[in-house]
Amino acid sequence: MPKCKFIIAAILFSLTAVLGYSQVNKDELQDLPPVVFINYEGPHAVLDTREQIRQIGAGLGQQLEGRTQIGTLNRYFVIHCVSGPEGNKIDSDIMGLGVDTGVDHIRNLRVIIQGYLQTAYNYSDKDAALLAEYITIYNAVYRGNWDYFTSRYKTQVISNLTKDKAGLSLRYDEWPGRTLLVIPLGIGGLSSIDTSTITDKKVIEEMRKDDDQGLPQRRDMVNLIEREADKAEQQAKTQREEIKQEEKQITQERQQVQQDQEQGKITPEEAKQANEELDRRQDAVEQKKEDTQKLEDFAEKKTEEAQQQRQEIAQDQQNAIAQEANGVYGVTIEKTAPTQMGRLVRINPADGKEIKRSPLDTIHSRTVTFTGGRILAIAGEHKGQGAVRIIELNPTSLEMARQGNDDIKVGSLLWVNGNYIYAITIDNAKNECYLGRFNTNLELQAKSTVKIHTDASVTIQQGQLLTQRADGTALLLNPADLSGK
Repeated sequence: MPKCKFIIAAILFSLTAVLGYSQVNKDELQDLPPVVFINYEGPHAVLDTREQIRQIGAGLGQQLEGRTQIGTLNRYFVIHCVSGPEGNKIDSDIMGLGVDTGVDHIRNLRVIIQGYLQTAYNYSDKDAALLAEYITIYNAVYRGNWDYFTSRYKTQVISNLTKDKAGLSLRYDEWPGRTLLVIPLGIGGLSSIDTSTITDKKVIEEMRKDDDQGLPQRRDMVNLIEREADKAEQQAKTQREEIKQEEKQITQERQQVQQDQEQGKITPEEAKQANEELDRRQDAVEQKKEDTQKLEDFAEKKTEEAQQQRQEIAQDQQNAIAQEANGVYGVTIEKTAPTQMGRLVRINPADGKEIKRSPLDTIHSRTVTFTGGRILAIAGEHKGQGAVRIIELNPTSLEMARQGNDDIKVGSLLWVNGNYIYAITIDNAKNECYLGRFNTNLELQAKSTVKIHTDASVTIQQGQLLTQRADGTALLLNPADLSGK
């Protein structure tokens, strides 16, 4: 077996490098019992399929519109509690498990909640499953904490709860007839469920107790929260434009009414009625301004939450890598054409022995990048069904955890700026290269309209991105949307 060249790609992560990140208050959380669900694991006389179980919740959700209570009290039911403002208190759906319910595993309970969220609030299968997991942990964390529920939820919600049933017991045999699951409601659409409530510090601390610290679910939740922020921001932008147009129209119509009255085309009484109608329209515009401001505030709040959670995830990821891996990362060079490729390996710094080797042998060695506790790289070959893509590697198993969907130019580097990832994309049919900006899910968010050089570099300074056109001349781009300057 030929010897492999070896390149050190990164040094051991340091715990002190992340001390600036926010910390959970351990003293406040130290008395919390662990959330470990006790499920029935024995044989069943009747085995329902996953879809049959999901349909229990989906059937409830399909009946929700225009109703305040659905389902059967001795089986599965939902009470939809929505009322007028009460300070900072929130609305909620209450999902009850009656005395004749047969659900006996947390996995199946989550599938029921998932089905409900899909049909009641139009969540995707993936988002509904994620929310269902958080909702069950949230309800287990706050089971029996009546002071919390009364301080957090509106009067209508509390009037439909009882202290001994609010939340979720850890034991499946205590679910039937003794469970009122609280599902906090948000502002609608993608934010129908209040993600701020179900991701509070107590819930996150419980997820940290898992072997993987709940990192996959927590990353998915941050992605959902970021999409909430984007949706609200876009909606607010649209409403601002509508407000502008409506105010312009109202002004023009007022001027026309005045002109018509002065010219005797309408009577004073008609002018009065017209202006009263315009006043009502202006009042509606003012209300829309308030609603739009709330949307903008919501978008800002969600953006801050996402940033905070990403910092905590990065800290936990780095801690996990430092504690479990206890090694330095490098790349073995096993191929040199069309570019240097090999495997990511983890080395014991004390004796230089290999601890772990990635099964992926097409990692482009010069592209391995460590950012926010994650390992990113470009990998792959154009052979058979193969492709060259941006990937993320699991820091423990060194296996590929995620891949992008866009073709990357062989020889491209990766450039990271905050949450932005840049790489040279290629249109293989035309052999044309462009600069692409990707998000943390490795999804393409923007692409330059100008073709760039196959070996272009990227530098970002003073809010500008500098690269090279296909002919080698300098090219300035906006780092956010990659439009030309």
